[in-house]
Amino acid sequence: MSLSLVTGSYIIAGLLFILALAGLSKHETSMRGNTLGAIGMGVALLFVILGVVLGLTDNGGSAQVAAPPWAIGAIVLALIIGAIIGITKAQRVEMTGMPELIALFHSFVGLAAVLVGWTSYYHNVASGHFDALHSGELFVGIFIGAVTFTGSIVAYLKLSAKIKSAPLTLPGHNLLNLGAIVAFLVLTVCFVLYPAGSNGLILISAMTLLALLLGLHLVASIGGGDMPVVISMLNSYSGWAAAAAGFTLNNDLLIITGALVGSSGAYLSFIMCKAMNRSFISVIAGGFGSDGAVKGEEKDYGEHREISAVEVAELLRSASSVVITPGYGMAVAQAQSAVADLTSKLRAKGVEVRFGIHPVAGRLPGHMNVLLAEAKVPYDIVLEMEEINDDLADTEVVLVIGANDTVNPAAAEDPASPIAGMPVLEVWKAAQVIVFKRSMATGYAGVQNPLFFKENASMLFGDAKERVEDIIKEL
Repeated sequence: MSLSLVTGSYIIAGLLFILALAGLSKHETSMRGNTLGAIGMGVALLFVILGVVLGLTDNGGSAQVAAPPWAIGAIVLALIIGAIIGITKAQRVEMTGMPELIALFHSFVGLAAVLVGWTSYYHNVASGHFDALHSGELFVGIFIGAVTFTGSIVAYLKLSAKIKSAPLTLPGHNLLNLGAIVAFLVLTVCFVLYPAGSNGLILISAMTLLALLLGLHLVASIGGGDMPVVISMLNSYSGWAAAAAGFTLNNDLLIITGALVGSSGAYLSFIMCKAMNRSFISVIAGGFGSDGAVKGEEKDYGEHREISAVEVAELLRSASSVVITPGYGMAVAQAQSAVADLTSKLRAKGVEVRFGIHPVAGRLPGHMNVLLAEAKVPYDIVLEMEEINDDLADTEVVLVIGANDTVNPAAAEDPASPIAGMPVLEVWKAAQVIVFKRSMATGYAGVQNPLFFKENASMLFGDAKERVEDIIKEL
């Protein structure tokens, strides 16, 4: 095997990653995109390991000494441990646990970037060679990795309900974040100028600690309602951390992969913010989301109306058009298969059934789409918010299954609401709205929902899966 073969494999892997991203942009090609990404990662791992074992890398275009047997053994052991963890998690994790699992995986990428940076620093200390550009790359890579590491840990804890999802609002928390960024820039300049000796160790240690604390505070200050944006933001951070590690290691493939992940994550964050009518800066500033307590002024909207599964079945039996808008509650109840069965029965009776998906429904971008695809719901009846909203006024029955904030009319009707201006599914315009919920509690953003009290809305309480199954029996 030659150096050109290693470099060529990097190009192949990079192209596979690009094709994977393209495939993931559509329901119909998402499985193929996922497969291409896995193949690309397999090619990358294979040739990187072979390059290390045989002493062939793209580092400066020259071959290095082959790795000693103990190093090869360590690599093999790491591969086995990683494969066992990956396979076990893939088999056991529920879709409701996918967001926090992804957040946890992001923390691994951040930690890896920190370890690579520190290892490279000690290598420079041992060799006595410090290059200004390389020192700057190393410093930035550790900073991004440390922020990603602790930020992802906090996101995991919030998403898994191990800590409250309400935003941490310390006095002057925005100034604290800004001060940390300024301090990082100052430390970077100092490290580039004085990387050697005790000065360099003090500077890089201070920066690492600062970055770890910034990651904690940054995500802790972001409320639960912004968690879909946080996930895509951390995805972007992990990509840039990987790219920075690639510069540190002089590995072209790591740079390419990191840049792809970083840029796609940043664009996804932009899309999520647009869907919530929020700027990226306002998300970083936090404040949107709670642990279930009502946020903002409580209002008396009157009394809600309850409905039974039997009555819902009668409505659906006589309806000609039905729209289903799922949310995180459907994921928690694992009701997607029951919803798919209900869809099949209604379509068999000649009822037009479609799904309306809000961009930030659930705790993860595309969460509802994945659940419905898993339940074999036809792709062509799963529509995005902007595709379905204009048709809701002509819809006879809307089933809101586990959604809350994404169907809240306060976003469009109440300028004082914390979610004012956020685009939502305008389900209240339909003739009848049935809301599946366990209770009258607020959604993840902690905002009251006046939809529950409108004259054309009725509440069907209980576990979403059980209630849907009850309706199917009646049908």
